[in-house]
Amino acid sequence: MKNLAQYHFDGQKKDEIILLVLHRHWFDILIQFGVIFFMLLLLARSYFISSFLFPNFQGEEFIPFFAFLRNLFFIFIWMIFFVIWIDYYLDVWIVTNKRIVNIEQKALFSRITSELELENIQDITTDVHGVIPTFLNYGNLFVQTAAEKERFIFRNIPDPYSVKDLIMNLQNKVERAEENQFGEMLRKKIKKEIS
Repeated sequence: MKNLAQYHFDGQKKDEIILLVLHRHWFDILIQFGVIFFMLLLLARSYFISSFLFPNFQGEEFIPFFAFLRNLFFIFIWMIFFVIWIDYYLDVWIVTNKRIVNIEQKALFSRITSELELENIQDITTDVHGVIPTFLNYGNLFVQTAAEKERFIFRNIPDPYSVKDLIMNLQNKVERAEENQFGEMLRKKIKKEIS
């Protein structure tokens, strides 16, 4: 397991330890980059196809116009690449010993951060659909709570089954600690009553 002691996030409590930092699976971004690759192929082929598609525009006076269009298309492709990478890199799920923090990038300048205390978890479900997600071991993880936000969704994360096991083990530890704390409180109260 990676050493996560070097990582910190806004709102992290003093006694809170980061146990897991998750991004979406690499195949998820690969699919999106496939679209960019296709657009780059179109751009490369445009140098050869433009003479066939626009035979009337073959004079030297049209070269700057087509160069401008190609450069504009390349900038558009670069911007799409940048937005896809930012969305992938800034979508983060952090699992600590006390809670789960979801930092979701909605748009280039829009981010939603939500958190869930481990003791509020009611149900955890994994969802792996299809041949590729099964072979590459990625899928969705749904964490059910009683709060307003019904489900906490980890989308296309690697190894959702081990993440589920980790969260369930952490939840059990928190529940046992609460039971022990409650038992200690009762013992002290009974001891005080007897004395």
